[in-house]
Amino acid sequence: MARPPCRASKVIKGGNLVVDTIFGVYGASGFGRETMPLARAEALRLGASVKNVYFVDDNPQTSIINGHPVVGYREFTQIPAERRVVALAIADSKVRERLAAQCELDGVGSWSLKANNSVFLDEVDIGKGFIFSPFSMITSNVRIGSYFHANIYSYVAHDCIIGDFVTFAPGVKCNGNVIVEDHAYIGTGAVIKQGKPGAPIVIGRGAVVGMGAVVTKSVGEGEVVVGNPARILTRD
Repeated sequence: MARPPCRASKVIKGGNLVVDTIFGVYGASGFGRETMPLARAEALRLGASVKNVYFVDDNPQTSIINGHPVVGYREFTQIPAERRVVALAIADSKVRERLAAQCELDGVGSWSLKANNSVFLDEVDIGKGFIFSPFSMITSNVRIGSYFHANIYSYVAHDCIIGDFVTFAPGVKCNGNVIVEDHAYIGTGAVIKQGKPGAPIVIGRGAVVGMGAVVTKSVGEGEVVVGNPARILTRD
């Protein structure tokens, strides 16, 4: 039997009282379960109870995962609360974009999460809804769009520009002077060679860089590249 929803508690944030806030991690599969400890830590830092942190899943298979209730999205929006925020731990960037639009329509706020041991250096500008997993790093003078995922041990080096809804799988090494356009997916252990000022390496919109690939030149929109050096496998 599902655990009955509890009423959200008061949260102190930045010296202002934010009443009746509940928190969600959208997605209860692998990345969602890896994200939940970050969500739990952030909720506790804000002074909330972990009872107010939910997994949100459109097809829940169980009522509890790792100690947290699992609810459908509509159920989440109907739990008594004045404010709801959610982190979108969904790997598919197009689904992530659709869910972000739905949440905005329903007044569900975006929730950005960063592991305590993630590192941001100087002049880093990041949009809303990001998730930075443990041991991820952003160095200096980097601009990143909204709903970016940086999985464990991935990094973005100096003078890079990253678009919206971009996903870095574990261990991605994105070196300096690289542009990664919207909805690109960079696979586990991939390496992107450093570009040059005024002549960056560009990973095109919706491109996929395969696991372990070594990218030494620009990748076109929708292209899938694999290997060392990376070569085109197919185009979207």
